[in-house]
Amino acid sequence: MTRHVAVLMGGWSVEREVSLSSGTACAKALESVGFRVTRIDVQRDIAQVLADLRPDVAFNALHGRFGEDGLIQGVLEILRIPYTHSGVLASALAIRKDKAKLVAAAAGVPVAHGIVVSRFDAAKKHVLQPPYVLKPVNEGSSVGVVIVKKGREHPPQEIAREDWPCGDTLLAESFIRGRELTCAVMGGKSLGVTEIRASTGEFYDYDAKYTKGGSIHICPAQILPKIYQQIEECALTAHQAIGCRGVSRSDFRYDDETDTLVWLEVNTQPGMTETSLVPELAAHAGMNFGELVKWMVEDASLDR
Repeated sequence: MTRHVAVLMGGWSVEREVSLSSGTACAKALESVGFRVTRIDVQRDIAQVLADLRPDVAFNALHGRFGEDGLIQGVLEILRIPYTHSGVLASALAIRKDKAKLVAAAAGVPVAHGIVVSRFDAAKKHVLQPPYVLKPVNEGSSVGVVIVKKGREHPPQEIAREDWPCGDTLLAESFIRGRELTCAVMGGKSLGVTEIRASTGEFYDYDAKYTKGGSIHICPAQILPKIYQQIEECALTAHQAIGCRGVSRSDFRYDDETDTLVWLEVNTQPGMTETSLVPELAAHAGMNFGELVKWMVEDASLDR
């Protein structure tokens, strides 16, 4: 019998549009490999919608709050609908960048120096010596990330705006210059390392991530073999320490001049659009997009 997969997408986070793109791409790929698919633009009645639909599996293509913070995972656990990606605890932990850093560091993964601050305090005075980075503690896709450059006299004022959409708590981290690198983990195995270069701008921001041609992906990354291996090992260690399941993607910075590597975060719901990194890394490992999403559905379970 053909398995029925509900693809959860959209939602109401600031990453709604990205989620719709991811979900649409995954739904098409799942249909192409033989699944019966229902596309669901998630609203606040999602528990009732799923209870009425009773799919065999929920493919979680949500990004941001509610989708990757443990909440939708909890709903699926209550309804006893097997789902993809990480479970309740790992999702809740990973989305809190400051807490995830503590766990990763305790497992031996190198992380950047950082402190948790109020956005209002960070707008009054420099909370670290420039250059440093300010980022929301619980958003993805580089939403709300501000780089404070060396020599900047005053702290950034945009974070104090009344319409600031990314919460009142920020993570301030020392800025590590150099390469932007990312590594996907699928089950208990690394899929490889990609270097990301923004086509315009200074870092891999939201536009670079999701605008066609906004970034250049070098896969596999052209770095020293020992650094490549270290990144793979750190990504797998972070994946396991935080308790991730299915597919995750860890982001890193590497400074060639000082030989400094730091882990930035793990994405438990990595993007699955046409410009996304995980499908590229899977292809590098010999798996096409249809095979990737099929594996994710077959890996789905409860009590993750």
